[in-house]
Amino acid sequence: MQLFQIHAFLRNAAGLKRFPEWRAVAAVAAAWLLGARPAFAQPMPTSGRIPSFSEFPLAATLASVLFLIVVIMMLYAVRHFIFTINRLLGEQRHPYLDIAIARWPMITVFIAAHNEEKVVAGCIEALLNTDYPADQLKIIPVNDRSTDKTGAIIDRYVARFPARISPFHRTLGKAGKSAALKDALAFAEGDIAIIFDADYVPGRGLLKQLAAPFFDPEVGAVMGRVVPVNSGANLLTRMLDLERSGGYQVDQQARMNMNLLPQYGGTVGGVRLSAVEAVGGWHDDTLAEDTDITYRLMFNGWKTVYSNRSECYEEVPEEWKVRIKQVKRWAKGHNQVMARYWWQFACSPYLTLAQRIDGLLLLFVFLIPLLMLIGWGLVLGLYFLNAGSMLSQLIPIFALMVYGTLGNFAAFFEIVIAVLLDGHRKRLRLLPLNILGFLVSLFAISGAVGSLALDALFKREMVWEKTIRYRKGAAK
Repeated sequence: MQLFQIHAFLRNAAGLKRFPEWRAVAAVAAAWLLGARPAFAQPMPTSGRIPSFSEFPLAATLASVLFLIVVIMMLYAVRHFIFTINRLLGEQRHPYLDIAIARWPMITVFIAAHNEEKVVAGCIEALLNTDYPADQLKIIPVNDRSTDKTGAIIDRYVARFPARISPFHRTLGKAGKSAALKDALAFAEGDIAIIFDADYVPGRGLLKQLAAPFFDPEVGAVMGRVVPVNSGANLLTRMLDLERSGGYQVDQQARMNMNLLPQYGGTVGGVRLSAVEAVGGWHDDTLAEDTDITYRLMFNGWKTVYSNRSECYEEVPEEWKVRIKQVKRWAKGHNQVMARYWWQFACSPYLTLAQRIDGLLLLFVFLIPLLMLIGWGLVLGLYFLNAGSMLSQLIPIFALMVYGTLGNFAAFFEIVIAVLLDGHRKRLRLLPLNILGFLVSLFAISGAVGSLALDALFKREMVWEKTIRYRKGAAK
């Protein structure tokens, strides 16, 4: 069948007639196939024999590494397929949501705030309007060395609600959210700490939903779902909305369904303070304190619960430069945790084999972009070594797996299912453009991995890069 016939078939398929937005996807797919055909349809030599790898030892070595990378890509692809199928067909676990009336425990809510004058008032207002019993709730805005009006805004709320808000103004100490929270946790009341970044706007019933799992004494951490509030700002925010949907609606929920290892994300979630103390306390020497505490709780036998219906709204970056800084910080912090704990995690007696595999795949995920770049380099190297005829089967497999495995850190098929489950079918028209965000993240994360290696080599202190806020008219 000719490729133009494939395109025509796709456009006229019954399913595509019902969903016109998919016709654009079909057109892009056909165009991609037309462009890819020369690369994948090169004829094999008609005369002479095909050289063997034994005659080209360098090519054999490069091909072996490339094959290993392809296998790793396929492992992640299988993982995404399993999660997607489970989210569609498996039993969906939403434990603890039926707890509506209870003797609610004392909780302390921390608001992490560094130069958050644009957003901190909205977070405080939302927490003051929660339906959680006021006598069991302590709100601590953590003003970490702010140089704008954040401190003044917090103090105005303290003057109005002195019995409900206890500010923590931090003027000295180590920079970064993890260090600020470590200092602030000393002022917590009760055994449950719920944490929000200042740009989040929690709903009225959210605190009860996040506190309910802690009635289970085996639960060490709880995570809710993050939803972008500014998804309509521009193309970048729309693509980040797709990423968040795939990551939470499918990836996190599938882990919860399969009794694997959901991840505590550092905001819209909480921790049991006695559990944190039992695993060594809060660490302030990492850029990813959420991943750090997640893994230490996991390999010490504590459970993390993901609550998909406990939604909270956040601001996502509206500028590419801000997004790149954010992704670099995540990559550095995550790989820091990977280097520290992967062996302890792999050897933990508290985890099943499936949990270990899932946790290790998650732990190594921020190395995958660098592996992909290495794979592309190997393909070019083998091409210039004239070893293409020996790799006619391997290279197409690698090329096809690259995008399907890590499209903008939420795999293509996970995004599709997540968007459909959320009822936002029209957003699928953006999927062909997702390659743009994927490529930006690919190079940003790869650069961050290299920078992390240099930090370790030269013993440089890592610097926290704050995410810029965009909300207007929020300061009070």
